[in-house]
Amino acid sequence: MHIPSRRNGCSAFAESVSLPSAAERFVRLPVSSATQCSKWFPRPRSLCAFAAAVSNTLTDKSVARKDNTTDWTVGYYSNRIEPLRREDGVRFPLTEDEEAFRASVRDFCARALPPSLKEKVEAGVDLDRADYVGWQQTLGAGGLLCGAWPKSHGGKGWSALQSYLFDEECSLAGAPWLLPFGVNYLGPVLCEFGSEEQKRRYLPGILDATAFWCQGYSEPDAGSDLASLKTRAVRDGNHFVVTGRKIWTTMAHWADGIFCLVRTWAEGKPQAGISFLLIDLKAPGVTVRPIVSMEGRHHLNEVLFEEVRVPVADLVGEENAGWGIAKFLLGNERLLVAEIGKQKRTLRLIREGLDHLRDRGAPLSASPWVRERLAELDARLMALEWTALGIVRAADSGAPSPASVSMLKIRGSELEQALTEFAMEVLGPAGLHYDPHLKPGNANPVELRRNGVIARLLAARATSIYGGSNEIQRTIVARALLGV
Repeated sequence: MHIPSRRNGCSAFAESVSLPSAAERFVRLPVSSATQCSKWFPRPRSLCAFAAAVSNTLTDKSVARKDNTTDWTVGYYSNRIEPLRREDGVRFPLTEDEEAFRASVRDFCARALPPSLKEKVEAGVDLDRADYVGWQQTLGAGGLLCGAWPKSHGGKGWSALQSYLFDEECSLAGAPWLLPFGVNYLGPVLCEFGSEEQKRRYLPGILDATAFWCQGYSEPDAGSDLASLKTRAVRDGNHFVVTGRKIWTTMAHWADGIFCLVRTWAEGKPQAGISFLLIDLKAPGVTVRPIVSMEGRHHLNEVLFEEVRVPVADLVGEENAGWGIAKFLLGNERLLVAEIGKQKRTLRLIREGLDHLRDRGAPLSASPWVRERLAELDARLMALEWTALGIVRAADSGAPSPASVSMLKIRGSELEQALTEFAMEVLGPAGLHYDPHLKPGNANPVELRRNGVIARLLAARATSIYGGSNEIQRTIVARALLGV
């Protein structure tokens, strides 16, 4: 584990604290302060105890800022929205342009995000199509919706770090999930692999958020083993005839079209016979059936294709070359999968919720076990954020290794689950009630926050499955480390 420190006026990593020797009794942790002091404290026996010691050290008044603000009241992230912007503390180095970009996104969200929409997001209640599309159109009007696209196709040519900062600031502002299917998935695919006709036909609708897309990858017998998919597309003159089923298709009931992986060749390796098709969901033979998830919501669907005729002009790339396109798309999906901004906000909401809970008459935030758990989660989130930023920097210098992105996916999903589980632990009996259809006007702020925590807990169970299960990600990491 690395502990960041300030050296010679710039951010740097302190030496690794590995604690290898049982004889080692103390750990020296550089702590930033007005006097740039270092403190000594006993060697902890676990990560949890170590994190608690870090938290206790950072709460000491001797390391308070000169303006007497208390950034470290419980831990690294618990009380603050933006932990990396301290003049005398931990800070990931950003250029002046990157700082200005972050500030511009923050200012835009503060001005443009409707308070009623933010309230619905924090309460964890249902959002409708108009909520998602309205926010995307607001971003589009501000030139922020497709910023990562090349300038030649209507984007801003953002770096991977700028995309990361944009995603984080939107999450911290309480904005709704930016549906990625058109903006982050299909758009970049068409920019890279699409024909000029496909670009002219489909990119404008994504840019102005008038076209709504969904993703058709998983099937009843092809999830983590995606190459075993069975949905067939048989060439018939100027059309493909598509027959099969897709499942767990997010927002298909609202979508205009679906980009699909289909099997166009049954010989050779499974990956070799897959093609990438764009299918109109209003075409004859398409049926969308709802799937209600465990949190009581309808956002998943099963999509059936019964001899659906799809023009050959809607084949992206070459026939039987869809697997490479799928890998390109999944690479874009996983780079931001840790959702650092969302996790910071979740931890902040937990901290705020503790102010309304008491343990034997005392604030629950003062309970030792609560402080210890918060400190542990702080430390894990700090490590995840620095790892993510390092990987994003690497992406701007060249493609990051698949193993590093897989590691990010594993740790990010596990932390999200841990955060929501901890929130439920502190809620206790108050967490037993959940209404997915609760309306902000029908509940007080405390009820809304509790409802939102429960919604996050239930939704977080899927984070270790979608985008490639964590078991698959561990296999990728193991193969990279072992060279097999």
